[in-house]
Amino acid sequence: MFTTSRALGRLEVPVAYAGAVSTDRFGAQMCDALVADGVMVDWVRRVQAPTTLALAEVDDTGAAAYRFYIDGTSAPIGVGVLDVIAPVLFTGGLGLVLEPMATDVAAAITSAAIAGRAVMVDVNARPALISDPDAFRQRVNALISSCWVVKVSDDDLAILAPGIDAVTAARALIARGAQAVLLTRGADRVGVHTADGTAEIDVPAVPVIDTIGAGDTFDAGFLSWWYRHHPSGPTPQPDIDDLCAASRAGIAAAAVTVGRRGADPPRHGEIDMDEQ
Repeated sequence: MFTTSRALGRLEVPVAYAGAVSTDRFGAQMCDALVADGVMVDWVRRVQAPTTLALAEVDDTGAAAYRFYIDGTSAPIGVGVLDVIAPVLFTGGLGLVLEPMATDVAAAITSAAIAGRAVMVDVNARPALISDPDAFRQRVNALISSCWVVKVSDDDLAILAPGIDAVTAARALIARGAQAVLLTRGADRVGVHTADGTAEIDVPAVPVIDTIGAGDTFDAGFLSWWYRHHPSGPTPQPDIDDLCAASRAGIAAAAVTVGRRGADPPRHGEIDMDEQ
C-alpha cells in the first residue's frame, strides 16, 4: 500500500514497496515519492499501462468519497509471485480486490504465514470496486487465519458481515484465527481484540482538514511502534498491552495526517513514538 509504505519510510522504518507502477508521469512521480521517503523500490515493477487513478471528493467534515479508474491501468497487474523475506508483510485494500493482483497477494499472505512471517492486513474495503461481495468475503475470510493483525473499520465490517454489529463481527475474525483485530471507528474509540479479551483506546479530538490517508498512517504508526519495541519481529499471540501501545502510536500518527491536506504522513521527528 503506497501511502503506508511512505509513512513507514518517513517514520524511519526499513520498508520496501511491491507493486506495479506505470512508466507514465504519474508513475514516475510515485517512484520519486517512494525514494524520497526512504522506501526501497527493488520490488516495484514498471509497466506500460497508465496509472490507476482514485479521485477523492472531500466534504466539509474532511471525509472523502472516492471514484476509481481501474480498467486497463497499472495497479491490478501486480508483481507476480512474491517471496517475502521481511519479518512483516503488510497488505490489503485494492490488493484484495483487483485481479490478477489479488491472487498474487493471497498467495503471498499464505506463503508468508507458512514461513513464520507476520502478516498484517488492512481490509480497507471500497464498495465501489467490489462487484461480487460474496466472493470478496470468501477471499478475506479464507486469509484471516494467516494473519497476525487484521485492521478493520466499522465500514469494512458492514461489508464483511452485513447486519452484525461491529464488535461482534470483529470478535468473529478472532474466532476465524486472526491473532489480533484492530477496529477503528472514525473519531470513536479504537477496539483492540485478542483471544484473551478486548480493550478500548480513546481517540483525542483534533482539528480535521482531510481524512485521506488517515487509516494508512495509523497502520504505519502501529508498525513503527512494533519495530522499535520488538526489533526481532512480531511473536505469536501478541500481548494486548503491546497492541494497545502500538495502536496509540497509530492514533498519534493519524492525528497529524488528518490535520493536513492530502495524504501527508508525519515524519519521525514530528512524533515521539516511544512515548505513546
